[in-house]
Amino acid sequence: MSDLFAGRKVIVTGATRGIGKSIAMAFLKEGATLIGTYHSNHQAAEDFKKEAGDLADNCDLYSFDVASYKDVENFYQECEQKHSAIDILINNSGIRKDSVLAMMSEDDWQQVIQTNLSGCYNMSKFAVMNMMRQRYGRIINISSPMSRLGFSGQANYSASKAGQEGLTKSLCKEVASRGITVNCVSPGFIETELLKDLD
Repeated sequence: MSDLFAGRKVIVTGATRGIGKSIAMAFLKEGATLIGTYHSNHQAAEDFKKEAGDLADNCDLYSFDVASYKDVENFYQECEQKHSAIDILINNSGIRKDSVLAMMSEDDWQQVIQTNLSGCYNMSKFAVMNMMRQRYGRIINISSPMSRLGFSGQANYSASKAGQEGLTKSLCKEVASRGITVNCVSPGFIETELLKDLD
């Protein structure tokens, strides 16, 4: 326990499972106010709150789809009413729907692109508008080595993560003068639910 991030309001998407859960817990332990998001697994959200223990008092969880522009807009309106300024955004939400391209359904392509890439755009756009008012902010996008390596059967996932890194490179130049930094973190293989079906 420390107060390294005391007074900071931190949004973490996909906060109740996997890498996002570890990030969210770390921020809570460092004194931050956590604003965690998740899609629809309410049991995981309840388990997260229990595991957080007394730290759960500094945590708000919201259930919505980051791929939906309207859902994200509504989330930020509610979030800003309660928390005012947002200091840090961690774009962590991500899904996989693997298949070789010739057999990949349009729906599987669209879902991965919309969640991983459009979700990053949606969350970052409203965060930037909030952060510019205080001339401070930190945005960190959780990417993947697949953005550069590409695996067979992951054209949709690889494309979404490459797009995420391109978005990061452009956005950081747009907002640097306002005291906002934008970076990517690209973890390798981490044993989480997202990778449970890989050997």
